[in-house]
Amino acid sequence: MRLSHGVPVRSAVFDEPNLVSHAGLVPAMGLASRGGLIELVDRHLTVPGGPGHAAGLKVSALVGGMVAGADSITDMALLRHGAMPGLFTGVRAPSTLGTFLRSFKFGHVRQLDAVAARFLAGLAGYAPLLRRPPRSPSSISTTRFARPTATPSRAPGTGTPG
Repeated sequence: MRLSHGVPVRSAVFDEPNLVSHAGLVPAMGLASRGGLIELVDRHLTVPGGPGHAAGLKVSALVGGMVAGADSITDMALLRHGAMPGLFTGVRAPSTLGTFLRSFKFGHVRQLDAVAARFLAGLAGYAPLLRRPPRSPSSISTTRFARPTATPSRAPGTGTPG
């Protein structure tokens, strides 16, 4: 059986207005909303000027894009395809998100780090495992898993490792 005799597909576009290409975003962004991500960013991130306006919505859109697999500013456009705008409000254009990120200085990154710490603490209320104290100190021993190795192999006929 053959799958296709034609030319391989060079690109695919998801443009059906009634479907969502990344339905896993709904529970992930719902958890972000319950954890107060937008409010934490608005309270603790101080990006000045126009790029800093609605910082919470922009950070939330960036998080949503990364959860959906975006790995560049251009890829953030996936949040605007299909029925995504009907599920999420405050989705910004990729160029707006890029302008926002380019306006960051080192201090802004530190502020986002503080937001992330507070956000994680807020999520602990929704994940009971995070609230329980450990029964005993936890550590990971890498020496337990180390295995002795054989002598280095030699490339045939060269006498050198390879």
